Amino acid sequence: MNNMKFATDRTLDIVALGRIGVDLNANEINCPMEEVVSFTKTIGGSPANIAFGTSRLGLKTGFIGKVANDGLGRYCLKAFKDNDIDRSNVLIDQSKAVNGLAFTEIISPSESNHILYRNNVADLNLAPEDINEAYIKSTKILLISGTALSQSPSREAVFLAVEYAKKHHTKVVLDIDYRPYSWRSKKETAIYYNLIAEKCDLIIGTREEFDTMSIYAPDNTQSDQQLADKWLSCQANLVVIKHGSEGSWAYTDEGTQFKGKTFPTKVLKTFGAGDSYAAGLIHGLLEDRDIDKCLEFGSAAAAIVISKNSSSEAMPTLEELYTFIDEAKARKEME
Repeated sequence: MNNMKFATDRTLDIVALGRIGVDLNANEINCPMEEVVSFTKTIGGSPANIAFGTSRLGLKTGFIGKVANDGLGRYCLKAFKDNDIDRSNVLIDQSKAVNGLAFTEIISPSESNHILYRNNVADLNLAPEDINEAYIKSTKILLISGTALSQSPSREAVFLAVEYAKKHHTKVVLDIDYRPYSWRSKKETAIYYNLIAEKCDLIIGTREEFDTMSIYAPDNTQSDQQLADKWLSCQANLVVIKHGSEGSWAYTDEGTQFKGKTFPTKVLKTFGAGDSYAAGLIHGLLEDRDIDKCLEFGSAAAAIVISKNSSSEAMPTLEELYTFIDEAKARKEME
């Protein structure tokens, strides 16, 4: 059991809100962008990736967002349908906005990069009038990501969605998802992250992302526990701070602390790890698993995704996740 308690009278397990993008993943591996000649198109954007991840793990998943009124927008809608993600609240933007694009390159297992195109994107046109209160009432979890807070009217749409979630006892999960190119200044980032984080039940991010939430200069002398305590004294039941290959730490409002270990894997690239981690963690929480088991699910999902050349399409199924964990434990016992 864990300290996160969810409503039981809901038709959906999780609804993600925010960025739907298109990733163009380089087919040539260990190759700089200037030498890449072909790409494979997949869904991108942190909340969309997490939605793919939770759906693959068997959770009833929905989405709130906007896509462009063009072929790429239609591609996103079809991909959601093909992956059993409810798209009834994914709207087609009627302006001349476009879908965000990310070209990815894998130079080495430790050096993976994105070239991003985020001007005039449809997802940031999500407005308060696009938020359906009944839809948020129908889900156990509302997941939001930090990028959706970076501009209006998307920013106001997020705050309204969170207010509806609090009204209807829907748990709010914040994936910090800090992308510096989306923000005008560090202080603006910190202000809006603080305003939303104090309303959230679960906050997930890297230590560096938590540091960006400081209104003043980041205080690197603070321990993870001190950072977590700030949000646990507000609304949060659980705070998860990630440290890459060193693992992750979870802090609960009951005063307990858990360490999540990483799994050895053949690393192809680094992007996608955070999104798959969040999907695995949320799957465990909704199954009412112990926190350490939830962290294990997150770490295993991340290990699977970083071994493949994609984010959304690399998300594991439940069978793949359990098989990976069992095989990793069997190998360790034989050592």
